[in-house]
Amino acid sequence: MKKMFLLLPFVAMMMSFAPDGSDGTTPVLSVEGGQIQGIRAELPGVSVYKGIPYAAPPIGELRWKEPQPVVAWKGVRQCDRFGHPGYQAVHYPGGYATEWGYGDEAPYSEDCLYLNVYTKAPGQVGKKLPVALWIHGGGYREGWGTEPEFDGQEWAAKDVVLVTINYRLGIFGFMTHPELSAESPHHVSGNYGILDQIQSLKWIKANIAQFGGDPDNVTIFGQSAGAGSVRTLCESPLARGLFHKAVIMSGGGIDVPAKNGEAARPATPTNRFFTYNPTLQESEAETKKVMDWAGLTDLKKLRAASTEVLYTLPTIYNMVTKADVFLMQRPIVDGYVSKKTFDKATREGTIANVPYMIGYTLNDMGSMAPGIAEFCKVRQQQGGKAWAYEFARPLPDDGSHPEVTARLRGAFHSSDLWFVFKSLKHCWRPWTKGDWDLSEKMITAWTNFAKYSDPNGKGGRGLGWNPCTEKAPLFMLFKLDANDAEASQMGEPIVPEPMRR
Repeated sequence: MKKMFLLLPFVAMMMSFAPDGSDGTTPVLSVEGGQIQGIRAELPGVSVYKGIPYAAPPIGELRWKEPQPVVAWKGVRQCDRFGHPGYQAVHYPGGYATEWGYGDEAPYSEDCLYLNVYTKAPGQVGKKLPVALWIHGGGYREGWGTEPEFDGQEWAAKDVVLVTINYRLGIFGFMTHPELSAESPHHVSGNYGILDQIQSLKWIKANIAQFGGDPDNVTIFGQSAGAGSVRTLCESPLARGLFHKAVIMSGGGIDVPAKNGEAARPATPTNRFFTYNPTLQESEAETKKVMDWAGLTDLKKLRAASTEVLYTLPTIYNMVTKADVFLMQRPIVDGYVSKKTFDKATREGTIANVPYMIGYTLNDMGSMAPGIAEFCKVRQQQGGKAWAYEFARPLPDDGSHPEVTARLRGAFHSSDLWFVFKSLKHCWRPWTKGDWDLSEKMITAWTNFAKYSDPNGKGGRGLGWNPCTEKAPLFMLFKLDANDAEASQMGEPIVPEPMRR
């Protein structure tokens, strides 16, 4: 009897580390850097590993350098909270900030290279579930991968291993400078945020099997600047072979050539953010002018400068000098990360030869439909497949947040995110049953694409969503009515109304 009592504490201790996770824990996994343990998500059977480092902190001497290997840790790292978003401006109530419910995130920091994994199969090496990498938007200068609308539990529940990331933003992610180019073995600067995304794909390749994922079945998808990132990754030779499908959400298509005396139609809205395309040398010269003005005349001073000073410097320079500099804060064709524009690469057939889904919202940032149809036509002519869509559900409004709906009305830019992630429960809007049904159709289409390279699912019938081609420019129309997700034949692609301000 005495021996039995002595064994009881040992048995209890062993039960507290039940390998099947029945006690509320998750399996301890071995990844680059060391061991990690996550937590159980709200949805039954889903686990989430939060705040996993996928590269060394890009601070100090690593500021404005390609991502470096993870710094190893001792013991088991508890991955129970999300990592820092990239450094950015504070978000105040109103507009997108209230729509997404910002406020509970970790502090913004240059130390931001963390990712999160949602899965139903942690520790099941050999399970080979499809994998999806989500790249958040925000104009390359704000946002993070764990905003409420990006809750990844529903994706994992549909047997897709979802990875969300943070990456370097703004001046820390995309600044060019002649001295940075001089120290680079590739003689370039900028595009650090894109290199972070490529590093996360390399991390997936090396580690995702630990989470039950298949490193040879990876989908990349993103919206707005995230879609722009997907476009860059599809063109970049550095990302080739690291993903196998791509989804471009509200990132435009390609330019439509002029015909019958009409002017050419651009792929993206015509404002300075999109149309300002200096060469690497021009961008470097502009940055150097601003930094020299501030006394940051060499790399030692630049890397010693505070985060806050660097972030605000372009604004201060413009205020004091009455200038109008526009330091690069987005990807640039540098000859290393990016060889040519997405438009040119598409027409030359040098983008990643993978299946594509591409679309926009009805009240998006300008007319994207013609450029999307043009992209699909070119891909079809080259033997590839592309499925096009329009999200046309005006979001419901009960009048409780006029500070939001003064700007964000209808099926506005980003409004489809709640539906793609089926994260409506995190939003203040008065959703109907039809919204939940529409969300289920959309997340099923997106996860089907990740699984089968076809949004219709296995066998290719599902939703009846046909690829968009030159002869049949079909767009799947996601909306609320008796047939809230249907494809319609159009002689000309849908052209959305202008974005309502």
